[in-house]
Amino acid sequence: MKAAVITFPGSNCDRDLAVALQNAGAQVARVWHKDQTLPEGTDLVAVPGGFSFGDYLRCGAIAAHSPIAGALRRHAERGGYVLGICNGFQVLTELGLLPGALMRNTGLTFLCKPAVLNVVTADSDFTAGYAKGQQITVPVAHHDGNYQATAEDLAQLRDQDRIAFTYGPAINGSVGDIAGVLSANRRILGMMPHPERAADPALGGTDGAALFRSLVAGVVNA
Repeated sequence: MKAAVITFPGSNCDRDLAVALQNAGAQVARVWHKDQTLPEGTDLVAVPGGFSFGDYLRCGAIAAHSPIAGALRRHAERGGYVLGICNGFQVLTELGLLPGALMRNTGLTFLCKPAVLNVVTADSDFTAGYAKGQQITVPVAHHDGNYQATAEDLAQLRDQDRIAFTYGPAINGSVGDIAGVLSANRRILGMMPHPERAADPALGGTDGAALFRSLVAGVVNA
């Protein structure tokens, strides 16, 4: 599997994400936000966490208009895989590739701690390495992780089994305690927690590693 990790000014988890994908067996290329094309044969585009453009204007809003954004959109529209983590999730909602928006956390505080997640669906290449209903622990680090969606979008997410993860217990005010959602074709995942920070024993936990392993395996077998 060939993955491309995008770096924006202010990204700070791009190297961690690249290493997690490499450790799972992916060939990883690094892409700068001013690039206008993705490497040939890219299967997965990964949008990392951080503070793209200093979260100026609105988290992810400026990144969604970077030169690379057009290539990312075209990749998604032709059925390519996309993973957006934390700020990357915000970028994907700003691009309209996932429904909803990320708002300021309840309590207006920055959260940085391990979070318990419920695996809501195992029916995706991102989550196939887990069991439905399984609880895992993955770090969070966000100030604007309060996921909100319209009643119509929320109903579709639930009816189509597109909620990937929920918090257990709630931490930031997200509607339905949602921590991650899938696109309609199940090839795009946006999540606020950081699985790349729980993908190696040296980091204190490995619950995130299964996401990268199952994703690589799923893409190879697609």
